[in-house]
Amino acid sequence: MGKVPPHAFGLWSAVFLGIGSMVGAGIFIVIGQAGAIAGNLVWLSFVLGGLVALLSGYSLAKLALRYPSRGGIIEYLVQTYGEGVFSGAAGILFYLAGLIAIAAVAKSFGEYLAVLTGMHTSFRVNIFAVGIVALFTLINLLGAAFVARSENAIVLLKFSVLVLFTGAALWTVDPALLATAKMPPMIDMLYAIGLTFFAYQGFSVITNTVEDMENPSRNMLRSMILAISLVAALYILTSLAVLGNLPLAEVIKAKDYALAEAARPIFGEWGFKIMAVTALIATASAINASLYATTQISYTLAREGNLPKLYEYNIFHSSEGLVVSALLIVPMILFMNLGQITTVAALVVLIVQGVVHLGHLMKLRETGARKPLILAAVLLTFAVTVLTLAYSRHKMPDVPFYLLGAFAFAFFAEILLRVAGGRTIRRQILLKKDRMVREIEAIVRRPEARKK
Repeated sequence: MGKVPPHAFGLWSAVFLGIGSMVGAGIFIVIGQAGAIAGNLVWLSFVLGGLVALLSGYSLAKLALRYPSRGGIIEYLVQTYGEGVFSGAAGILFYLAGLIAIAAVAKSFGEYLAVLTGMHTSFRVNIFAVGIVALFTLINLLGAAFVARSENAIVLLKFSVLVLFTGAALWTVDPALLATAKMPPMIDMLYAIGLTFFAYQGFSVITNTVEDMENPSRNMLRSMILAISLVAALYILTSLAVLGNLPLAEVIKAKDYALAEAARPIFGEWGFKIMAVTALIATASAINASLYATTQISYTLAREGNLPKLYEYNIFHSSEGLVVSALLIVPMILFMNLGQITTVAALVVLIVQGVVHLGHLMKLRETGARKPLILAAVLLTFAVTVLTLAYSRHKMPDVPFYLLGAFAFAFFAEILLRVAGGRTIRRQILLKKDRMVREIEAIVRRPEARKK
């Protein structure tokens, strides 16, 4: 993989990267789906989802500082559970979930562009979605510093438009739409937390920048907290603005473009168009940010031995793993039911992160993290997983089977790669004792040592 310019990410570059990864997949995709479940209590679902994200972000940031690797969550799995089948399969699951999430955001981009241009057909939605993935694949091939620079401009633009919309929309809120009489059962609000947490899921991209970050001991945790907090404030206020201006029936009807629809009664047709264009920018930048993280994951897996050797070959300043990842996303866009598959992706992210936090409890002495916060991250992550599964079992009964299928595929792929390819995912960050063991193993494997 090509050399990354030193300190490509300062504090705000990392914050912008995290915001860019979160916002596109959040407000513009999830708010209609979560609103359909939680009604006018969806803002509280975003509050609780943000709390889980902050606890998870704290855990991941501490792990990133102790094990500074572009592999991110993949590295933490190996560090906490060892170089076995379990950690390898979990790494494959997380990688696949990242690809599915990008496909969902790309599909949303296609929907917005098709509605905006008046050419809303399934064929055109898919063409637009594939096209945006191809565009940002080329952009990411230019390297990490370019990703950081592009995110600065894109995030400032979309964040400003969303803040202006939310500020104006809050002045026109109809209190009757937010009244307690229209509130759903509290359990529905809890069911929606899985979706709202998924709206935050891009925060883990910040840990992938640790090797490219300026002064990570100072900036890693700060950038994580800043990014999640700013996005949480935006989500909460925007959900109040949308549900306070549109009846729930209209929010459900608009589905993936509910935010743009909410701008119509306030600003007219131009408001709808401006918000739709902002949605295009938001979803596009989320693809941009997420592709960077996915590339780092695929590169690390290949270097340590869990994906085909093809991922290690260089193209320009990035790896061919980026191109292969993009090619894997295309059939997901073209053939998958993204409503159900996005729920599976959300569950996979929750489970993998819960497993990482659970493993973190065994490494507290090394990371210096506070035990109550890590324990809270474990309990809340798995609680949200159970709630999401409980809701899916009634509303989308196929989802648990898809989830089991994803787990089965990951473990089968991991075992096959080990047996057929003789490859094992290995720790990048080694303690002194581990490094000595590796050096001894390398000496023993040398032909001249075996002869002696």
